[in-house]
Amino acid sequence: MSGDADAVVRMARLGTLHAELEARGALEPLLDTLVPDPVYEFHPLRRRFRGGAATRAFYTQFNERFLPLRERFALVSEWVNASSVAQEYDIALRVDGKVEEFRVLGILCGDGERLSGERVYASERFVRLMTGALFETLEPF
Repeated sequence: MSGDADAVVRMARLGTLHAELEARGALEPLLDTLVPDPVYEFHPLRRRFRGGAATRAFYTQFNERFLPLRERFALVSEWVNASSVAQEYDIALRVDGKVEEFRVLGILCGDGERLSGERVYASERFVRLMTGALFETLEPF
């Protein structure tokens, strides 16, 4: 296997592991898949957060407040190259007794053996539900 093919396989494994840990709400192992100073961007809103402390705060509230809203989710498609994994999902959330459905694209960015963050393409409604009170702290870029 060539070096580039090896990198694609590593990236695919890392993306799968990260997604599985996120779906289970496994905080510490999930954080271990990331570099110390990750960057999370939300498009088309052009907002972001960065750094280990912000990432921990995001995933803590994600596990406590967002995951319980999840009614169902399904991976629609996935694309992998040596430096990133793009994952498209259909996600249904139960909010105030009603189910809301979303299509979301997340691009996990690689940095060697870990991820340097993610670019999330989703509606403002979805990002607000996913980030909770942290939405107001997202910085424009």
